[in-house]
Amino acid sequence: MRHAVSMCICTYLSIAFSRDRPGQPRAPGGVAARRRGMHGGQTPGRLPRSASERPAEALRLPGGCAMRLRRWMISLGVPVIAIAVIAYLFTWRWFIPILEQQASAALGRNVAIEDLDVRLGRTTEITFRGVRVDNPEGFQAERPFAQLGTLVALVDVMAYWNERAIVIPSITIDGADVQAIAASKESNNFTFALGGPSGEAAAADPSAGPRIGVLNIRNGRVHIAHAPLRADFNVELETRENPNAEPQLLGRANGTYADQPLSAELTGGAILSLRETERPWPIDLRLENGPTRARLTGTLRDPLAFAGADLRLELAGPSMGLLMPLTGIPIPQTPRYRVQGQLAYAEGRVRFTEMQGQVGNSDLAGSIAVDPKGERPDVTADLRSRRVDLADLTGFIGGTPGRDAPTRPDAGASGRILPDTPINLPKFEAANVHLRYRAGQIRGRSTPLDNLDVALELVDGVLTLRPLRFGVGRGEIAADITLTPREGDQAHAVADINFRRVDISRLMQAAGSQGGGSLSGRARIDGTGRSTAQLLARGNGALTLSTSGGNLSALLVDLSGLRLGSAILSALGMPDRAPIECFVADFALERGTLNTRALFLETDSALISGTGTIRLDQESIDYRIRSAAKRFTIAALPTGVLITGRFGNPSVTPEVLELGVRGGLAAALGLAAGPLAILPTIEFGIGDDPRCNAMLDRIRRPEQDRPRQR
Repeated sequence: MRHAVSMCICTYLSIAFSRDRPGQPRAPGGVAARRRGMHGGQTPGRLPRSASERPAEALRLPGGCAMRLRRWMISLGVPVIAIAVIAYLFTWRWFIPILEQQASAALGRNVAIEDLDVRLGRTTEITFRGVRVDNPEGFQAERPFAQLGTLVALVDVMAYWNERAIVIPSITIDGADVQAIAASKESNNFTFALGGPSGEAAAADPSAGPRIGVLNIRNGRVHIAHAPLRADFNVELETRENPNAEPQLLGRANGTYADQPLSAELTGGAILSLRETERPWPIDLRLENGPTRARLTGTLRDPLAFAGADLRLELAGPSMGLLMPLTGIPIPQTPRYRVQGQLAYAEGRVRFTEMQGQVGNSDLAGSIAVDPKGERPDVTADLRSRRVDLADLTGFIGGTPGRDAPTRPDAGASGRILPDTPINLPKFEAANVHLRYRAGQIRGRSTPLDNLDVALELVDGVLTLRPLRFGVGRGEIAADITLTPREGDQAHAVADINFRRVDISRLMQAAGSQGGGSLSGRARIDGTGRSTAQLLARGNGALTLSTSGGNLSALLVDLSGLRLGSAILSALGMPDRAPIECFVADFALERGTLNTRALFLETDSALISGTGTIRLDQESIDYRIRSAAKRFTIAALPTGVLITGRFGNPSVTPEVLELGVRGGLAAALGLAAGPLAILPTIEFGIGDDPRCNAMLDRIRRPEQDRPRQR
């Protein structure tokens, strides 16, 4: 082409700039004719030429016409020569600075292009070579954010001409190398300040961007290093041609995530159109992160906006607490689990619905919605269980979950049972959580609790349980608990617990007995610490309980919680079952020590009182329970038991009381008179119950009015 241009220029110059000058008319025949005239009109030795032998002379223009022709040729020729010169020297590289400037302005960082080539046609092929996208200004990294060996884009010119639409039938990327690095939460190189609609807004406006057809990736490599997530792994991406079907997108990842080994494999369908919502895009992702296994299968109708999702997510592992790095949701430790459900994205939230699964011995169902925007994720969960094992929920109070697991690792050696795992306050600030959980039945033959209903709010690091409700027969135990972070990795806890007509028959059924009546009362605790054990060990508060009616053996078994009922009854010489006429108890909690202000129980045959302390800080008990028969006989000597030792392994020993001539009812009334005389009846919730009122009247009656026993 350049040779042809050169020939044209030379021909034009030879015609336009001949030796004839304006104002000098040429004689017919030119120079030769003039020479012949000098010799008599003929050249010696040659005959005159005929008209046919002189075509040039016959067709030669007059001098004026030739002058005008040359002027026209010069006027038109200069632009033609300029165009020819430009065509001779033209290269598409001239557009590189313009494209670099536009790309840099769009991405907000420097973009460099080594080479550009364009093949014009109805479908124009544009090839970029050596594309480099630098890191943000001031970001320290050894390598740029992205480097592309070649990028070839086919553009449908006629689609733009006819529809004013940018249609790119295919994009082929070869040799892409991306370095996605986050040094901290505030510093990374993969956040771009891009304008225009995105997410659902983009999905709602298909004209917001170009229509892209096939995306081919060859030898794609992505290195991700994210310090806050403790992640460092490499991803290999490529598209694979399938002779019998559409091409597939393949991805493989290996490295570490959350300081755990990571491996993943992705198989996706051909990206025939990233915005073609009529054609679902299939996906199959398998992931292993340490002991956690995940699989995501299904289709996406709009991969760019994660919209139109019909995905199935399966999760399994030894503890849901390991899911926080993957999901961003703070979850306490749980037993081994397996759950599955539908995953979708709508209205700005990722939704995990139709969830079904098993956590330890408990079934789990419900839905979870996560709004990832904002300073921290916002999680709304509605979960339920048909049957729940409370041992599976021990992780929520810092214990080791599971039926056969001790509440703390050193429980066997130390005799301590209160959970001492430090409260993970950073988890409290990781997300805002709104949880409702209901369990229709609580598993366990020895558990007197029937069901569970809890509403949990975790907002800006403050945790509230309002209410935490356990059903017990026709009554309930309801608690309002607030946990607020404090300096020094400590938490301040305030708990109000109400016992509302707790069904004693349900308590006795759990112990294999029968009876009736109800237990009422209230407890309050206020403490600061780093674990459940410390909160109780440093707590202040009170506990008040009262009841009338029921069965002694069952009540002692359930109240102790330590399986001491049989031992206590045997030491007191009581029958296996004794009807309860009245029970009142009042304890003060001061700096982790539970002091007895009053403990009195009356059956149809005996009066029982208790004194002593329970040290929550040392997890030890030093308590004395005394019993005296209502009817004096020689064999009815006052007796007692001592309960001492650690919570995890207490001991019960008998104690024989020497009360002299005073015994029986008088002795028992004397033991109870001191603490009970100062307590108002209404404080125990006794109300108008005649049995408890009669007992309190006898205790408050002056000494001389009591019957003397001989």
